[in-house]
Amino acid sequence: MNNLDYGWLGKLNWDSLVFSGFLERPSVSEAVASVAGSIVILATVGILFLLTWFKVWGTLWRDWLTSTDHKRIGIMYIAFAIVMLVRGLLEGMVMRAQQAAAPEGFLYADHFAQLFSTHGTIMVFFVAVPFLVGLINFAMPLQIGARDVAFPVLNQISLAVTVSSGILLMVSLVVGQFSTGGWSAYPPYTGADFSPGVGPDYWIWAIVFSGAGTTLTGINFTVTVYKCRGPGMHLFRMPLFCWTVLCASILMIFAMPPLSVAALMLGLDRYLDFHFFTNDLGGNMMNYANLFWLFGHPEVYLLVLPAYGIFSEVFSTYSAKTLYGYKSLVIATMCIAILSFTVWLHHFFTMGQSPTINIAFGIATMLIAVPTGVKVYDWMATMYRGRIRFTTPMVYAIGFLILFVIGGLSGVILANPTVDFQVHNTLFLVAHFHNVLIPGVLFGILAGYNYWFPKAFGFRLNDKWGKRSAYLWFAGFMVTFFPLYGAGLLGMPRRSFSYADLTFKPYMIVAFIGAMIVLAALISLVIQFIVSIRDRKKTQVPVGDPWDGRSLEWNSPAPVPAYNFVEIPKVTDRDAFTEAKEHGEAYKRPKVYRDIELPKNNPLGFILCVVSGILMFALVWYIWWLALISALTILVAVIAATFRRETEYIIPASQLEKDTEAWLALVETSEAVSRDLEDSPRNVGLAKLEI
Repeated sequence: MNNLDYGWLGKLNWDSLVFSGFLERPSVSEAVASVAGSIVILATVGILFLLTWFKVWGTLWRDWLTSTDHKRIGIMYIAFAIVMLVRGLLEGMVMRAQQAAAPEGFLYADHFAQLFSTHGTIMVFFVAVPFLVGLINFAMPLQIGARDVAFPVLNQISLAVTVSSGILLMVSLVVGQFSTGGWSAYPPYTGADFSPGVGPDYWIWAIVFSGAGTTLTGINFTVTVYKCRGPGMHLFRMPLFCWTVLCASILMIFAMPPLSVAALMLGLDRYLDFHFFTNDLGGNMMNYANLFWLFGHPEVYLLVLPAYGIFSEVFSTYSAKTLYGYKSLVIATMCIAILSFTVWLHHFFTMGQSPTINIAFGIATMLIAVPTGVKVYDWMATMYRGRIRFTTPMVYAIGFLILFVIGGLSGVILANPTVDFQVHNTLFLVAHFHNVLIPGVLFGILAGYNYWFPKAFGFRLNDKWGKRSAYLWFAGFMVTFFPLYGAGLLGMPRRSFSYADLTFKPYMIVAFIGAMIVLAALISLVIQFIVSIRDRKKTQVPVGDPWDGRSLEWNSPAPVPAYNFVEIPKVTDRDAFTEAKEHGEAYKRPKVYRDIELPKNNPLGFILCVVSGILMFALVWYIWWLALISALTILVAVIAATFRRETEYIIPASQLEKDTEAWLALVETSEAVSRDLEDSPRNVGLAKLEI
């Protein structure tokens, strides 16, 4: 059938619903799929009901959905990422259960392949990226002394298309099936001949739209760092987190387009019968592999670099020391960003290129470990003779140091093409990949979540439950993925939904037990949040500096007001807030209060979120009339937004004076607490300076 010959509903019919499979051919596999679809529907209905019941639609619209405040946008990114994290982890658990139950198992091969594809896609593109972007959105403008990011509305639009892409993945649980081609979507498995269904189309449009949002975010963050720094905030006075953000943002700008181009070319193959990646008519599947991994390996460092920045802040703050080797850390960060574009070919050492090419990329892969090693030694030197406090963020940071080094060393082993030939496409590679991304990225974002939470909401997270969750993450990770090194060396292929060699079974059972521990870690994270909300009156930190912080974000109330700083601080040192406290310049009253101008709320982001989601769904299901209307609506909405004349509002000096004087009065009447008491109710956010 010609792609233009479909009816009003395109490919949609009764069989498209996930429940139809269970009704027609009942099985455990179909029941799992139906339960997942039911959870999505019930959760959506439940959330809408609660929002209506508690009459919070107005507040949600005014304060969040239309907000251009970088802090609120960052929090929404993080909330979205946590929802997607829950789905991604649950899918990983189901896959581990299937492999532990093999060779019989309970999933169809096709269902397992879908879980494999969605798990990887979600964890990389819809958990790690938005969680990090959320933390960056919240902290980076504060650290450089800015009012907001350079382009507040663009920031809102980036969030919109990311969320709509994530919603599309949730819809795939209910309507149709997702791709079975893996998170990398290699053709020919995702071509029209091998996968005529809508699964690859779900992947293509989710990646294209979310990739566009990430690219725009990279532009926004780069311009913000270059152009919006406060007076005196030279590049080499920026906190290291901001340096990692700058390098990661440049990676976003240059690494995301190859993926977007590859996905669009794959879409042209599927929709218009082009032959970029087919077996015939001049197509070349290796072109896709090159484009994907030209994005894919910089993507690893796009994720890891901001996490390095978070760990740098954590090590310095909780060791009560200036970060050791600051300039070497900056240089190492830049070296990693550059070298990340020179190693992509190690992902297909076994695909037939010459030994000379393999050697060149193997050497480049080994070299990129050098600046990472510099960072590890600098972090350890920062802790040396420091007064270390084992708070939750510090526990995550120390766990990262130990486990990430193991993952990095396994990567150096894989950089040798002769070794890679033996373990390529085995579970050894899966173990290495997770050994880098879980300690290197997940532990980093959880450390940042605990570190900056009191700044965002005005109360601390429960430290006991935070540590319990951290230890469970460590144990769960090791029990889940360390056995995979052994199974991989024994030859077990990755992506296997079953196996005949029962030698692998004990390893898979242990990995499943580890997955249960990971689930316990996730539950502990939820309990920590609930307990923290319950006890928030005892853990309030309105003064804003509960950790004796060293950078500018701690020099404001908690939660941070919309304008960030009543007066943009002047910076004369790298640890700007610590220097201000040493010289009695912190919590300083402005000489003159002046009006502050901020961007108004804007509905454009929410409109684009809804309409782009409809557009993607229409493209997936070949509902051409709906796709055309949605595309035109997006165009009209963007053009109409340019005609808005009143785009900013004024916070009067009188209001600023009232708020600031109340905060300074609180500072003067509060007790400055030592680090030993930072987890007690006496800590209201005024940490005693202890050098």
